[in-house]
Amino acid sequence: MTIPRTVAFSRNSANVFFHILTRCNLKCRHCYINPEQHGQGTLPLAAIQAWLAAFSENSHTKNLIFLGGEPTLHPELPAAIRFARRMGFGSITVDTNGYLFHDILEKVTPAEVDTFSFSLDGATRAANDRIRGQGAFETCVAGIGKAVSKGFNTSLIYTVSSANLDELDKMPALLGDLGVGRFFIQIIGLRGKSAGQEAGTSPLGQLQVARSKWLETVPRVARMIAESGIPVTYPRVFLDPVEKFECAGLVAHNYFIFPNGRVYRCPLCEDFPIHSLAFEENRLVTSARLNESDFFQLSIPEGCVMNRLIQPHNLSYREDGTPAYKIACCLLKEEVKPASQVRPVD
Repeated sequence: MTIPRTVAFSRNSANVFFHILTRCNLKCRHCYINPEQHGQGTLPLAAIQAWLAAFSENSHTKNLIFLGGEPTLHPELPAAIRFARRMGFGSITVDTNGYLFHDILEKVTPAEVDTFSFSLDGATRAANDRIRGQGAFETCVAGIGKAVSKGFNTSLIYTVSSANLDELDKMPALLGDLGVGRFFIQIIGLRGKSAGQEAGTSPLGQLQVARSKWLETVPRVARMIAESGIPVTYPRVFLDPVEKFECAGLVAHNYFIFPNGRVYRCPLCEDFPIHSLAFEENRLVTSARLNESDFFQLSIPEGCVMNRLIQPHNLSYREDGTPAYKIACCLLKEEVKPASQVRPVD
Protein backbone atom coordinates (compact mmCIF):
# COMPACT_ATOMS: atom_id res chain seq x y z
CA MET A 1 0.00 0.00 0.00
CA THR A 2 1.35 3.45 -0.94
CA ILE A 3 1.07 6.17 1.69
CA PRO A 4 -0.11 9.45 0.11
CA ARG A 5 2.62 12.06 0.33
CA THR A 6 2.08 15.01 2.65
CA VAL A 7 4.05 17.02 5.21
CA ALA A 8 7.14 15.15 6.46
CA PHE A 9 8.84 15.63 9.81
CA SER A 10 12.22 14.00 9.37
CA ARG A 11 15.85 14.66 8.49
CA ASN A 12 16.35 16.20 5.05
CA SER A 13 12.63 16.88 4.61
CA ALA A 14 11.49 20.11 2.95
CA ASN A 15 8.15 21.68 3.93
CA VAL A 16 6.63 25.07 3.13
CA PHE A 17 3.93 26.03 5.63
CA PHE A 18 2.11 28.91 3.94
CA HIS A 19 -0.31 30.95 6.08
CA ILE A 20 -2.23 32.79 3.39
CA LEU A 21 -4.33 34.66 5.96
CA THR A 22 -4.69 34.78 9.74
CA ARG A 23 -8.48 35.19 9.87
CA CYS A 24 -10.49 32.25 11.21
CA ASN A 25 -14.10 31.49 11.99
CA LEU A 26 -13.15 29.69 15.22
CA LYS A 27 -11.46 30.95 18.38
CA CYS A 28 -9.59 27.87 19.53
CA ARG A 29 -8.24 28.36 23.04
CA HIS A 30 -4.75 27.18 22.13
CA CYS A 31 -4.46 28.94 18.75
CA TYR A 32 -0.84 29.80 17.93
CA ILE A 33 -1.68 32.65 15.54
CA ASN A 34 -0.43 35.96 16.92
CA PRO A 35 -1.80 38.85 14.80
CA GLU A 36 0.74 41.31 16.20
CA GLN A 37 3.60 39.12 14.97
CA HIS A 38 1.98 37.43 11.94
CA GLY A 39 -0.20 40.17 10.47
CA GLN A 40 -3.94 40.47 10.03
CA GLY A 41 -4.24 40.66 6.28
CA THR A 42 -5.34 38.28 3.57
CA LEU A 43 -2.71 37.82 0.89
CA PRO A 44 -3.86 38.62 -2.64
CA LEU A 45 -3.41 35.88 -5.21
CA ALA A 46 -0.58 37.77 -6.94
CA ALA A 47 1.44 37.80 -3.71
CA ILE A 48 0.72 34.13 -3.05
CA GLN A 49 2.00 33.28 -6.52
CA ALA A 50 5.12 35.45 -6.17
CA TRP A 51 5.95 33.99 -2.77
CA LEU A 52 5.43 30.43 -4.00
CA ALA A 53 7.73 31.20 -6.93
CA ALA A 54 10.45 32.12 -4.42
CA PHE A 55 10.38 28.50 -3.23
CA SER A 56 10.09 26.96 -6.69
CA GLU A 57 13.66 25.71 -6.91
CA ASN A 58 13.57 21.92 -6.57
CA SER A 59 9.85 22.27 -5.88
CA HIS A 60 9.30 18.57 -6.55
CA THR A 61 11.17 17.85 -3.29
CA LYS A 62 9.05 20.25 -1.22
CA ASN A 63 5.74 19.59 0.52
CA LEU A 64 3.45 22.63 0.48
CA ILE A 65 0.88 23.13 3.22
CA PHE A 66 -1.76 25.88 2.98
CA LEU A 67 -2.82 27.17 6.40
CA GLY A 68 -4.46 30.14 8.08
CA GLY A 69 -6.27 31.05 10.17
CA GLU A 70 -8.65 28.95 8.16
CA PRO A 71 -7.29 28.75 4.60
CA THR A 72 -10.62 27.82 3.01
CA LEU A 73 -11.87 31.30 3.97
CA HIS A 74 -9.59 32.62 1.22
CA PRO A 75 -11.71 32.86 -1.95
CA GLU A 76 -8.62 32.40 -4.17
CA LEU A 77 -7.43 29.17 -2.53
CA PRO A 78 -8.42 26.98 -5.52
CA ALA A 79 -6.43 29.22 -7.87
CA ALA A 80 -3.46 29.17 -5.48
CA ILE A 81 -3.61 25.36 -5.37
CA ARG A 82 -3.63 25.08 -9.16
CA PHE A 83 -0.73 27.52 -9.43
CA ALA A 84 1.26 25.46 -6.91
CA ARG A 85 0.48 22.27 -8.82
CA ARG A 86 1.77 23.85 -12.03
CA MET A 87 4.94 24.82 -10.20
CA GLY A 88 5.51 21.16 -9.41
CA PHE A 89 5.43 21.00 -5.62
CA GLY A 90 5.92 17.44 -4.44
CA SER A 91 2.69 17.46 -2.46
CA ILE A 92 -0.04 19.95 -1.63
CA THR A 93 -1.93 19.77 1.66
CA VAL A 94 -4.73 21.99 2.96
CA ASP A 95 -4.98 22.23 6.77
CA THR A 96 -8.58 22.96 7.73
CA ASN A 97 -10.91 23.04 10.72
CA GLY A 98 -13.50 21.22 8.63
CA TYR A 99 -15.90 24.03 7.80
CA LEU A 100 -14.61 23.94 4.19
CA PHE A 101 -15.73 27.39 3.11
CA HIS A 102 -16.41 28.51 -0.46
CA ASP A 103 -17.38 24.93 -1.42
CA ILE A 104 -13.68 24.11 -1.67
CA LEU A 105 -14.32 20.38 -2.22
CA GLU A 106 -16.36 21.26 -5.32
CA LYS A 107 -13.64 23.52 -6.76
CA VAL A 108 -10.56 21.28 -6.51
CA THR A 109 -9.93 17.64 -7.27
CA PRO A 110 -7.91 14.82 -5.65
CA ALA A 111 -5.43 15.26 -8.50
CA GLU A 112 -4.80 18.84 -7.35
CA VAL A 113 -4.80 18.39 -3.55
CA ASP A 114 -2.86 15.47 -2.16
CA THR A 115 -4.36 15.68 1.34
CA PHE A 116 -6.98 17.58 3.29
CA SER A 117 -5.75 17.60 6.89
CA PHE A 118 -8.43 18.18 9.52
CA SER A 119 -8.05 19.33 13.13
CA LEU A 120 -9.84 17.71 16.05
CA ASP A 121 -8.77 18.11 19.67
CA GLY A 122 -11.00 15.54 21.28
CA ALA A 123 -12.57 12.18 20.52
CA THR A 124 -15.92 13.46 21.79
CA ARG A 125 -17.98 16.53 21.07
CA ALA A 126 -17.74 17.76 24.67
CA ALA A 127 -13.94 17.61 24.83
CA ASN A 128 -13.27 19.00 21.36
CA ASP A 129 -15.82 21.81 21.51
CA ARG A 130 -14.53 22.97 24.90
CA ILE A 131 -11.27 23.79 23.12
CA ARG A 132 -12.36 24.65 19.57
CA GLY A 133 -15.89 26.01 19.99
CA GLN A 134 -19.48 24.80 19.95
CA GLY A 135 -20.39 22.77 16.90
CA ALA A 136 -16.78 22.30 15.75
CA PHE A 137 -16.73 18.54 16.34
CA GLU A 138 -19.82 17.69 14.31
CA THR A 139 -18.84 20.08 11.52
CA CYS A 140 -15.33 18.66 11.26
CA VAL A 141 -16.51 15.04 11.28
CA ALA A 142 -19.01 15.87 8.56
CA GLY A 143 -16.29 17.62 6.55
CA ILE A 144 -14.04 14.59 6.78
CA GLY A 145 -16.86 12.35 5.59
CA LYS A 146 -17.54 14.60 2.63
CA ALA A 147 -13.86 14.74 1.65
CA VAL A 148 -13.50 10.96 1.91
CA SER A 149 -16.64 10.42 -0.18
CA LYS A 150 -15.16 12.60 -2.94
CA GLY A 151 -11.98 10.56 -3.05
CA PHE A 152 -9.63 12.96 -1.25
CA ASN A 153 -6.86 11.62 0.96
CA THR A 154 -7.41 12.84 4.51
CA SER A 155 -5.43 13.09 7.71
CA LEU A 156 -6.26 14.20 11.22
CA ILE A 157 -4.27 16.49 13.54
CA TYR A 158 -4.71 16.20 17.31
CA THR A 159 -2.96 18.74 19.54
CA VAL A 160 -2.35 17.08 22.89
CA SER A 161 -2.58 19.19 26.05
CA SER A 162 -3.55 18.56 29.65
CA ALA A 163 -7.09 19.48 28.59
CA ASN A 164 -7.51 16.51 26.25
CA LEU A 165 -4.78 13.94 26.96
CA ASP A 166 -7.35 11.61 28.53
CA GLU A 167 -9.29 11.61 25.25
CA LEU A 168 -6.41 10.16 23.25
CA ASP A 169 -7.27 6.58 24.21
CA LYS A 170 -10.63 7.02 22.49
CA MET A 171 -9.13 8.10 19.18
CA PRO A 172 -8.40 4.64 17.65
CA ALA A 173 -12.10 3.82 17.42
CA LEU A 174 -13.01 7.26 16.07
CA LEU A 175 -10.27 7.18 13.43
CA GLY A 176 -11.52 3.83 12.19
CA ASP A 177 -15.01 5.25 11.80
CA LEU A 178 -13.81 8.39 10.01
CA GLY A 179 -11.71 6.61 7.42
CA VAL A 180 -8.75 9.00 7.57
CA GLY A 181 -5.46 7.85 6.09
CA ARG A 182 -2.98 9.32 8.58
CA PHE A 183 -2.91 10.63 12.15
CA PHE A 184 -0.68 13.44 13.43
CA ILE A 185 -0.22 14.00 17.16
CA GLN A 186 1.13 17.40 18.19
CA ILE A 187 2.10 18.72 21.60
CA ILE A 188 0.88 22.05 22.88
CA GLY A 189 3.46 24.82 22.65
CA LEU A 190 3.71 28.15 24.41
CA ARG A 191 2.70 30.17 21.37
CA GLY A 192 -0.15 32.54 20.67
CA LYS A 193 -3.03 32.13 23.09
CA SER A 194 -1.52 29.17 24.91
CA ALA A 195 1.46 31.34 25.89
CA GLY A 196 -0.90 32.92 28.43
CA GLN A 197 -0.44 29.89 30.66
CA GLU A 198 3.04 31.17 31.57
CA ALA A 199 1.40 34.10 33.30
CA GLY A 200 -1.47 32.00 34.59
CA THR A 201 -3.98 33.59 32.23
CA SER A 202 -4.62 30.73 29.80
CA PRO A 203 -8.35 29.93 29.54
CA LEU A 204 -7.59 26.24 30.07
CA GLY A 205 -5.01 26.63 32.82
CA GLN A 206 -1.72 24.76 32.63
CA LEU A 207 -1.76 23.18 29.19
CA GLN A 208 1.63 21.55 28.94
CA VAL A 209 1.64 17.80 29.56
CA ALA A 210 3.86 16.32 32.25
CA ARG A 211 6.66 14.09 30.98
CA SER A 212 5.41 11.01 32.81
CA LYS A 213 1.90 11.34 31.40
CA TRP A 214 3.16 11.96 27.88
CA LEU A 215 5.45 8.93 27.91
CA GLU A 216 2.84 6.57 29.33
CA THR A 217 0.10 7.63 26.91
CA VAL A 218 1.25 8.96 23.54
CA PRO A 219 3.62 6.20 22.30
CA ARG A 220 1.18 3.50 23.42
CA VAL A 221 -1.81 5.05 21.64
CA ALA A 222 0.31 5.70 18.53
CA ARG A 223 1.16 1.99 18.37
CA MET A 224 -2.50 1.03 18.83
CA ILE A 225 -3.57 3.26 15.95
CA ALA A 226 -0.77 2.01 13.70
CA GLU A 227 -1.79 -1.58 14.45
CA SER A 228 -5.26 -0.69 13.17
CA GLY A 229 -3.74 0.27 9.80
CA ILE A 230 -3.28 4.04 10.09
CA PRO A 231 0.24 5.56 10.08
CA VAL A 232 0.92 7.88 13.01
CA THR A 233 3.40 10.73 13.40
CA TYR A 234 4.15 12.21 16.81
CA PRO A 235 6.94 14.25 18.44
CA ARG A 236 9.44 12.44 20.65
CA VAL A 237 9.60 15.52 22.93
CA PHE A 238 11.66 13.91 25.69
CA LEU A 239 15.06 12.39 24.91
CA ASP A 240 17.31 10.47 27.28
CA PRO A 241 20.46 12.44 28.15
CA VAL A 242 22.61 10.08 26.04
CA GLU A 243 20.42 10.37 22.93
CA LYS A 244 21.60 12.59 20.09
CA PHE A 245 19.81 15.90 19.67
CA GLU A 246 19.33 17.30 16.17
CA CYS A 247 17.82 20.65 15.20
CA ALA A 248 15.60 20.71 12.12
CA GLY A 249 16.96 24.19 11.44
CA LEU A 250 20.25 22.47 10.60
CA VAL A 251 19.21 19.11 9.13
CA ALA A 252 15.88 19.86 7.40
CA HIS A 253 14.27 22.66 5.39
CA ASN A 254 11.07 23.97 6.97
CA TYR A 255 9.64 27.41 6.21
CA PHE A 256 6.70 29.03 8.01
CA ILE A 257 5.37 31.94 5.95
CA PHE A 258 2.98 34.54 7.39
CA PRO A 259 0.90 37.26 5.67
CA ASN A 260 3.07 40.09 7.00
CA GLY A 261 6.01 38.62 5.08
CA ARG A 262 7.87 36.99 7.94
CA VAL A 263 9.37 33.58 7.24
CA TYR A 264 10.45 31.48 10.21
CA ARG A 265 12.43 28.24 10.28
CA CYS A 266 11.34 27.24 13.80
CA PRO A 267 7.73 27.45 15.04
CA LEU A 268 8.85 28.09 18.62
CA CYS A 269 10.16 31.47 17.47
CA GLU A 270 6.93 32.72 15.93
CA ASP A 271 5.89 34.98 18.81
CA PHE A 272 9.06 37.02 18.38
CA PRO A 273 10.55 39.19 15.59
CA ILE A 274 13.54 36.89 15.14
CA HIS A 275 12.50 35.37 11.80
CA SER A 276 15.41 34.34 9.60
CA LEU A 277 13.84 35.43 6.28
CA ALA A 278 11.26 37.91 5.04
CA PHE A 279 9.42 38.95 1.91
CA GLU A 280 10.04 42.55 0.91
CA GLU A 281 8.21 43.72 -2.20
CA ASN A 282 7.65 40.04 -3.04
CA ARG A 283 11.39 39.26 -2.83
CA LEU A 284 12.71 36.79 -0.26
CA VAL A 285 15.56 38.33 1.73
CA THR A 286 17.66 37.32 4.73
CA SER A 287 16.79 39.08 7.98
CA ALA A 288 19.30 41.09 9.96
CA ARG A 289 21.16 39.30 12.71
CA LEU A 290 20.61 38.22 15.40
CA ASN A 291 17.82 35.92 14.29
CA GLU A 292 16.65 32.38 14.89
CA SER A 293 19.28 30.90 12.57
CA ASP A 294 22.01 32.07 14.94
CA PHE A 295 20.39 30.20 17.82
CA PHE A 296 20.22 26.94 15.85
CA GLN A 297 24.02 26.76 16.02
CA LEU A 298 24.08 26.60 19.82
CA SER A 299 24.60 23.30 21.60
CA ILE A 300 23.29 22.92 25.15
CA PRO A 301 22.77 19.93 27.46
CA GLU A 302 19.01 20.54 27.46
CA GLY A 303 18.74 19.79 23.72
CA CYS A 304 16.54 22.38 22.00
CA VAL A 305 17.91 25.84 22.72
CA MET A 306 14.67 27.52 21.64
CA ASN A 307 12.71 25.42 24.14
CA ARG A 308 15.18 26.42 26.85
CA LEU A 309 14.74 30.10 26.01
CA ILE A 310 11.02 30.24 25.29
CA GLN A 311 9.21 27.45 27.12
CA PRO A 312 11.46 25.98 29.84
CA HIS A 313 8.52 24.72 31.90
CA ASN A 314 8.91 21.16 30.59
CA LEU A 315 12.53 20.88 31.74
CA SER A 316 13.78 19.43 35.01
CA TYR A 317 17.21 19.04 36.55
CA ARG A 318 19.06 16.64 38.81
CA GLU A 319 20.51 17.72 42.15
CA ASP A 320 23.90 18.31 40.49
CA GLY A 321 22.31 20.77 38.06
CA THR A 322 22.48 18.57 34.96
CA PRO A 323 19.31 18.10 32.87
CA ALA A 324 17.29 14.98 33.68
CA TYR A 325 16.50 14.66 29.94
CA LYS A 326 16.76 16.56 26.66
CA ILE A 327 13.95 18.21 24.74
CA ALA A 328 13.81 17.03 21.12
CA CYS A 329 13.31 19.33 18.15
CA CYS A 330 9.57 19.74 17.64
CA LEU A 331 9.99 19.31 13.88
CA LEU A 332 11.74 15.92 13.95
CA LYS A 333 9.14 13.31 14.83
CA GLU A 334 8.57 9.62 15.26
CA GLU A 335 6.59 7.78 12.59
CA VAL A 336 4.82 4.54 13.40
CA LYS A 337 3.69 2.66 10.31
CA PRO A 338 1.22 -0.22 10.09
CA ALA A 339 2.87 -3.61 9.59
CA SER A 340 1.49 -3.74 6.03
CA GLN A 341 3.46 -0.58 5.14
CA VAL A 342 6.79 -1.62 6.65
CA ARG A 343 9.23 -2.92 4.09
CA PRO A 344 10.94 -6.15 5.12
CA VAL A 345 14.69 -5.96 5.69
CA ASP A 346 16.69 -8.00 3.18
